[in-house]
Amino acid sequence: MSFSEFDVTRRTRKGNFLNQIDYLIDWTPIEKAIAEHYAPTFDAAGRPAYSGLLLFKMLLTGIWHGGLSDESVEDMANANLHVMRFLGLSLEDDVPDHSVLSRFRTRLTQAHAWHILQAMAYNLKRLPRLYVNRQIQLQS
Repeated sequence: MSFSEFDVTRRTRKGNFLNQIDYLIDWTPIEKAIAEHYAPTFDAAGRPAYSGLLLFKMLLTGIWHGGLSDESVEDMANANLHVMRFLGLSLEDDVPDHSVLSRFRTRLTQAHAWHILQAMAYNLKRLPRLYVNRQIQLQS
């Protein structure tokens, strides 16, 4: 763990919504579903491509924060430590720009996969509340 990763971890609350989601979700099936429709290894310029899961999590962040624009999601990923940690990015990592997010969403929409993933996202958002409610019931 680098010093900056340690600092990001130290400065973020463990009870934060995004931390709860990340803790509760097994992202493997979602990553596999995304890979069926988006699995490039390099971008148009020959650089390694961003992972589909990273891009999906960025779009989820926008949805869960009131339907932010792709530009606002990009800004949030660059400035918000909770979001950065949720995305699995360190302070040294490049953040995908808004045009990458737009192309990713378009690709999933054309493959008729975007609505399925959006439905998964809706159910994911409910998990922390369901988990907390379940823990309260177990303790009572």
